[in-house]
Amino acid sequence: MNEQKNERMHTARLACGLSQQELAQRVGATRQTIGLIEAGRYNPSLKLCVAICKTLGKTLDELFWH
Repeated sequence: MNEQKNERMHTARLACGLSQQELAQRVGATRQTIGLIEAGRYNPSLKLCVAICKTLGKTLDELFWH
């Protein structure tokens, strides 16, 4: 992931009705980490990416590949 906003993750999170805090709790991260990922300012580990995808019902391609 590069220095671009992750609008797809943001949109998927909202579609699931989750706040940043709720998503963070479900994937074992902090709210700040989720915010930084959505802002394109943090490169998450593959483990975290997979957890986010599973929680949001999306694939890695759908959320993280450009």
